Amino acid sequence: MQRIFDILFSVLALLVTLPLLIPILILLRLTKEGEVYFLQERVGRNGEIFYLYKFATMLKNSPNMDLGSVTVKNDPRILPIGWFMHKTKINELPQLLNVLFGDISLIGPRPLTVRNFRIYTENTQNVIVRVRPGLFGVGSIIFRDEEGILDGAKSSLNFYDGFIAPYKGELEVWYVENAPLKLYFKAILMTIYVIFNKKSTLPWVDFRGLTIPPPDIKEQLNFP
Repeated sequence: MQRIFDILFSVLALLVTLPLLIPILILLRLTKEGEVYFLQERVGRNGEIFYLYKFATMLKNSPNMDLGSVTVKNDPRILPIGWFMHKTKINELPQLLNVLFGDISLIGPRPLTVRNFRIYTENTQNVIVRVRPGLFGVGSIIFRDEEGILDGAKSSLNFYDGFIAPYKGELEVWYVENAPLKLYFKAILMTIYVIFNKKSTLPWVDFRGLTIPPPDIKEQLNFP
């Protein structure tokens, strides 16, 4: 059933956003970099590697620079034209094609690069590859301001590896083990809600049973 809704919602979303997508395609082609899409290898269902689509908002060589696949607030690798798209998540719209093709679902554990996936414990890895990764999910809802959290850390990579990744892994495992169709729709609605209410504590009320975040990030995650 979830796959059926994925197809219906992704087709509808692509049709609705088509008037926005075409000008973006033209604008990106006219930039200095000249790239429209950014394809990145991600770990999918059953551990299979697939290419995730995004609009190209960063320098071509950004994955090989200091922060790698971790993006922070005011990231110097983001192109001037990419700031607005990155902030509003417009750069994520091409991932609707990944949903349509079956690489990902609308809701699920966020697909990670191989490097970031390997930070998870073996048990966490084994659990989350049982389902399709998601365009959005409980982990991305709770960590909706991840870039801002990383921006305040002395070492973004170390903070991500030591605090964000372990707890985010717990959230993704919770979703997989508590993922009826009802939670799928609830997560879609909650994703829309937190876009306009970033400081809200409602996710903690709505997603009952989530483990308490570590003290180092509890405040940044708006834990009540």
